[in-house]
Amino acid sequence: MSVEHGPRTAPPTFLQLAGQPLRWQVLRELARSDRQVRELTRVLGQPQSLVSYHLGRLRAGHLVSMRRSSFDGRDAYYRVDLARCREGLAEAGGALHPGLAFVPPPAETCAARGRSVRVLFLCTGNSTRSQIAEAMLQHLTGDAQPAAVEAYSAGTQPRSVHQNAVKVMRERGIDISSKRSKHLSRFARRRFDYVVTLCDRVREVCPEFPGGPERSHWSIADPALEGGTDEESYPAFQRTAAEIENRVHFMLSVIRQQTARR
Repeated sequence: MSVEHGPRTAPPTFLQLAGQPLRWQVLRELARSDRQVRELTRVLGQPQSLVSYHLGRLRAGHLVSMRRSSFDGRDAYYRVDLARCREGLAEAGGALHPGLAFVPPPAETCAARGRSVRVLFLCTGNSTRSQIAEAMLQHLTGDAQPAAVEAYSAGTQPRSVHQNAVKVMRERGIDISSKRSKHLSRFARRRFDYVVTLCDRVREVCPEFPGGPERSHWSIADPALEGGTDEESYPAFQRTAAEIENRVHFMLSVIRQQTARR
């Protein structure tokens, strides 16, 4: 009795890249926070040469990217492209069987139990990046009362909210024209569930907060430093807003999951 087999096909590229155990650990770490190579080496307990090799493979597969630190150009931060990973997982499931095609969970508003989830976004000037992140998270969690998620932002050297930040958010139907920058010291004694730094410089000076909140770093360049006029730098603000919006969406998935476990 003969058995017919289908054509031999290689596993989807995502599985080939992410399926290697150390690369999978790297992706999991980067899913929590942008990291430097030496941090990954310490957390994973592996030689830097080996970690760098696997980071190179992940970068070649466009699952991970790198940018130089705006605080110290000798350092570099690595970040995972979660949207591309989601696409890769969907492709892998569908390639094995149509019934395994990925279906995203419903985007219902997070229903906090007992108290709100508090999130603090930090950057240097609190003029663009952290303001955008705060407004995005507030917008995505809706106007439920009491609030399921409370979002805040601050800076170490507050500056006026940048007009390009106001403009780029207005394009998304979000008005931040009345927002004011706040100093980090205003929140020094507050308890938060999550503290996210969006500036490499602030990450180096970020204080400890009561209660030990979960800390994450998003290494995002200040679009205001692109140079030129406000009009010439506006595309940089659009790219920054798009990246932050993407990251906030994924962060909200984590918040929903952890809230449901309470």
